[in-house]
Amino acid sequence: NYSGAERHLDAMNEITTFLGVGQYKEWDEDKKIAFLLGELQSKRPLLPRCNNYSGDVKEVLSTFKTIAELPRSSLGNYVISMATSASDVLSVLLLQKEANVKDLLHVVPLFERLGDLSEAPKTMRRLYSCEWFLKHIGGRQECMLGYSDSGKDAGRLAAAYALYRAQVELTEVSTEFGVSLTFFHGRGGTVGRGGGPLHLAIRSQPAGTVNGKLRITVQGEIIEHSFADEHICFRTLDLYTSATLEHSLNPPPEARQEWKDLMEELSATSCDKFRQTVYKDPRFIKYFKSATPELEIGRMNIGSRPSKRKPSSGIESLRAIPWVFAWTQTRFGLPVWLGIGTALQEAVNKGKLATLQEMYKDWPFFQVTIDLVEMVLAKLDPLIAEYYEKKLVAEELKELGGELRDLFQETKNLLLEVAGHDKLLTSPKSSILQERIMLRAPYMTPLNILQVIHLKNLRDYAQDGSNGRNASFKPSSDEVLKLLQLSGDQDRPPYLAAVEDAVTITMKGIASGMQNTG
Repeated sequence: NYSGAERHLDAMNEITTFLGVGQYKEWDEDKKIAFLLGELQSKRPLLPRCNNYSGDVKEVLSTFKTIAELPRSSLGNYVISMATSASDVLSVLLLQKEANVKDLLHVVPLFERLGDLSEAPKTMRRLYSCEWFLKHIGGRQECMLGYSDSGKDAGRLAAAYALYRAQVELTEVSTEFGVSLTFFHGRGGTVGRGGGPLHLAIRSQPAGTVNGKLRITVQGEIIEHSFADEHICFRTLDLYTSATLEHSLNPPPEARQEWKDLMEELSATSCDKFRQTVYKDPRFIKYFKSATPELEIGRMNIGSRPSKRKPSSGIESLRAIPWVFAWTQTRFGLPVWLGIGTALQEAVNKGKLATLQEMYKDWPFFQVTIDLVEMVLAKLDPLIAEYYEKKLVAEELKELGGELRDLFQETKNLLLEVAGHDKLLTSPKSSILQERIMLRAPYMTPLNILQVIHLKNLRDYAQDGSNGRNASFKPSSDEVLKLLQLSGDQDRPPYLAAVEDAVTITMKGIASGMQNTG
């Protein structure tokens, strides 16, 4: 479950080690590129006829053999997750060549983390500078941008601007080399993972980055929400088309340099605060695991992928989906707003409130970013999060919870000040959304209370096991027993099955109530 770029790196390392030409992993980027280009243009095969590779490398090589056997029309592009360098792209092209793929798939680097997004223009410049690669792509290239992992890496505000800046700079580099660039936006369904109203998201992209074409991921529950019904499906496609046409024919105004400079400051401050809290505060990981159902999400079969990329306990290995989902369940939404209040407060202290208000009024990117966070804040309730903390968190960690709720309130107040609103979602265009939120909230609160009760029961059971007072629990009805065996391990004790199913049901109910923040 580690990234595509890492798997390709391991494969190349085993190949070069077996051939006796050195350890690919230890080579610098210049040596990797020289080796890969040489092999791509060579007429002899590179792969030795042996089967001494490790299991993971065998799987990588067999994937490329399968690609070679399938009709080209059945395949799209090859996306490399966690791409960081030009050699990541060239190595995939070489592995395709060695597998006898006749018509090489276009390789799409996926830039996900903050550092990778910042370096993406340099990476693509290096690729375009390779004469063989430039000839191979035929004037067309696609780059994928990761919204989920960049947000988990640096916080929503820093990630949003890094994505904005990367698009501008990648477009400039591609234009310089005569390459038509298409952006593939890897957006999730939630605001914390880059989601939100589709039309606004497209219209707020930088000028010159759409040009009549773009790709966007549609995943999970968003597929059903946007495409399950015929009329809604066509309405969704109408939104895609109209927003793309609007942006291409009437692009948003160019951001003033003063605004971009201030955005750089806001990004740096919010990123520092986010990372200081999430990755450097020794209390955070313990608080997160106890105050949210993160551990239970990983154990239950409610996701499309494993909750972690690697079997470690850190936030780094946790996938973005359970990271956002866990905080959404407690109605605290921390990944969306953490760091933003600190950044805005620092700017206000420097006398830049008027500039922030001007940016909100006249820069679509900044306005959409603020509006999406405001929409999420309207759905959150720190009192519910405090209830989770009261029942599930150790006493010595509760001080951190208080600090986080203070930051939430600071963010809310400053957001309203910048937007010029008295309360959250007070503009006429938000009145229907506000009404829906008010209607759903009374139904979600009982689910939150039930979830806390059953999380406590689940954790007590895990601690006490067969010695607990509920170990002998057995429903009197055979019908109930059969129902408890329908999902999960059929050998689960009835009590454990009942509690796990109850937690799962509350998760689904809360996610439905939270809509695009769940």
